[in-house]
Amino acid sequence: MPSLFERAPNDPKHKDLNPVLKLALELGPLGVFFVMNGRSGIYMATGAFMVATLLALAVSYALTRRLPIMPVVTGVIVLVFGSLTLWLHDDTFIKMKPTIVNALFGVTLLGGLAFGKPLLGYVFDSVFHLTDEGWRTLTFRWGLFFLALAILNEVIWRGAGHFIADPTAATDLWVKFKVFGIMPLTFLFTLSQLPLIQRTTVPDGAKDGVKGRD
Repeated sequence: MPSLFERAPNDPKHKDLNPVLKLALELGPLGVFFVMNGRSGIYMATGAFMVATLLALAVSYALTRRLPIMPVVTGVIVLVFGSLTLWLHDDTFIKMKPTIVNALFGVTLLGGLAFGKPLLGYVFDSVFHLTDEGWRTLTFRWGLFFLALAILNEVIWRGAGHFIADPTAATDLWVKFKVFGIMPLTFLFTLSQLPLIQRTTVPDGAKDGVKGRD
């Protein structure tokens, strides 16, 4: 029975998604969340975020006939914590979502390395083609970075709630951090990894050989 999820990045049958489109599908739901929060508040934004996340996964599946692993994990957590937010009318759950997602990714990446599986290749497969050692090192660094983001999210949303008397203002501060803080930090961290990526990139003529290995 064929797998529902995407193939390993070095699998010769793996289908790459256009990098720009892949980025749009990953960031689109976040943009919807930010816009809706500014217009209608956190609860309408949460509902719209859930719908946009499902649509992004549906589009990805329609294009590749496979589901991307890490966006699916994120999507499940969005749906669970978003549902709790709307059902209990408590935005604590949606604020904790980035903490849970980033901690889960960090633990998963580092845990995968412990079993000899550099899982980051599933995220950046359509952008980079690295040696096995390159994927291992990059996966380790990203695992630590995800854990740092989880801690930072907790500091921001709990700190805002503690030091800002107006709950709406505190929530708006956290939303701005989520959109304009996490993404720039992630971008800067990615740039800092370019020397490693350049050193371990597989030459064009050797890519097929890498994909053919087990």
